[in-house]
Amino acid sequence: MKIAEVSKQYGLSADTLRYYERIGLLPSVTRNASGVRDYGEQDCARVQFVKCMRGAGVSIEALIEYMQLFEQGEHTAAARKTLLEEQRELVEKRIADMQAGLDRLNGKIENYEEMLMKERVIRGDAPEA
Repeated sequence: MKIAEVSKQYGLSADTLRYYERIGLLPSVTRNASGVRDYGEQDCARVQFVKCMRGAGVSIEALIEYMQLFEQGEHTAAARKTLLEEQRELVEKRIADMQAGLDRLNGKIENYEEMLMKERVIRGDAPEA
């Protein structure tokens, strides 16, 4: 699959894909005789993994470390698991922080809804139940 196709399929720019390759997140993308990148199934699986992890807020540095460990083979499984567990904790913290923010927003919106409803009742233009 050519870079334009991968870009479209995963919603990442070609520049981002080239950057990910340059920094080691997508190691050794095969090239055809003309030097054009030809993404295989494994490459696409990595793109999907990296996109998912970045969407969850996992840092580039953590992903680079993970991919380096992955490339070293199965004897790094424990280190990879530990790295992913650390990232999971960070993601869970961000989710909790975001949930707290969302809860606060919802509370504020409810307060304004109540305030506006009271104003309508006082003016006599509240909808009838």
